[in-house]
Amino acid sequence: MEKTAVIILAAGKGTRMKSPTAKVLHPIRNTPMIQFVLDTAVRLAGDNVVVVVGTQADRVKDVVSASHPEVGFALQENQLGTGHAVLCALPVLDESIEHVLILCGDVPFLRIKTLSSLVHTHVRQNNSITLVGARLKNPHGYGRLVMNDRKEVTRIVEEADAKEEEKRITLINTGIYCVHRQSLVTMLGQVKPDNAQKEIYLTDIVGIAADDGLPIGMIECEDQNEILGINTIQDLERAESVISSDEKP
Repeated sequence: MEKTAVIILAAGKGTRMKSPTAKVLHPIRNTPMIQFVLDTAVRLAGDNVVVVVGTQADRVKDVVSASHPEVGFALQENQLGTGHAVLCALPVLDESIEHVLILCGDVPFLRIKTLSSLVHTHVRQNNSITLVGARLKNPHGYGRLVMNDRKEVTRIVEEADAKEEEKRITLINTGIYCVHRQSLVTMLGQVKPDNAQKEIYLTDIVGIAADDGLPIGMIECEDQNEILGINTIQDLERAESVISSDEKP
């Protein structure tokens, strides 16, 4: 991990939470959800961790620095998409960094074992991108991982853009990636905001890599609780129940 940094995306407003509080500061068992992600990231990468802040940036920075003063920050002033958030963070990384692990501040339960497997697979296979996928019985709402006949990921198609046969795909994108740094810079430079939101989507780098013939890898996460994303108050309640279940003997 000495040449791998972690970028945590934590700039979003979280409008679906229907709360004035920045999404990543909502508590799970009285702990801001971003704290779970931070603890894991720092255990993996030490001080090579950058948090992208935006909404209530000062409050988020205060919470992060209180427990992990070694963590750096990048400011995303305008919410122009996940790809743009990563672009804001890249200049903050140390020059020695060769690989970037991208995590979401609202996905609190990813385990060290899973992320270590992701990074090790990425480096061992010399991939341009390696991502975490998961199979869900009900994949509605998630981006699907489209694969070719060789079981290689070729692109990510979002629910809104998916054709009927693509909606039947049960292998979903979790939003967790490990990317070769220089490849990331190059691919993000090719992403165009050709969508209704005029945003730069990080997911577009997968299609770009496939079109350029770059190696794309994947590991599957079997525990659905690990990839639980917090977008609503109902998701927060589910997260509380996940912790309660883990505490049972």
